[in-house]
Amino acid sequence: MIDPERLLFIHGLWGSSQGVKASLLREIFPDILTPDLRGELHERMGELGMILGEKTDWTIIGSSLGGLMAAMFTCQNPDQVAKLILLAPALIWPDFANSLPEPVSVPAVVYHGSRDTIVPLEQVKEIAGRVFLNLTFNVVDDDHGLYKTVHEIDWRTLLDV
Repeated sequence: MIDPERLLFIHGLWGSSQGVKASLLREIFPDILTPDLRGELHERMGELGMILGEKTDWTIIGSSLGGLMAAMFTCQNPDQVAKLILLAPALIWPDFANSLPEPVSVPAVVYHGSRDTIVPLEQVKEIAGRVFLNLTFNVVDDDHGLYKTVHEIDWRTLLDV
């Protein structure tokens, strides 16, 4: 069972805390953290590190670039993360894909659209399979935004609430 005070959503490159996914998740989980992260990847990662601090048992949901950030944080700090949900994660980002981290056993669930024209499905599937030892990879009939899928997911069951 997740701790509602240890639940975080990380939006994508152009997203925000007011986007469709963040708003939907706040309706279901009113205590979820949905910070606005801006700047270059390293700046966003610095902000993320400050938000998560030294606390453990985080459940992190990340979309696109936010999925990459969630994956990077988890690989660097696996003892702090209880579960990872990645929505069309940008794992192909050169900083990650060209120097894959050591595999981690944190449970990771990926949703990736079969019609995603922004982040290639097969590359993400291959990278995720190499990085996450406890991986559930879901290919869904959706595009990169996954707007249909996020409304169909049973979030309470997925997060074991």
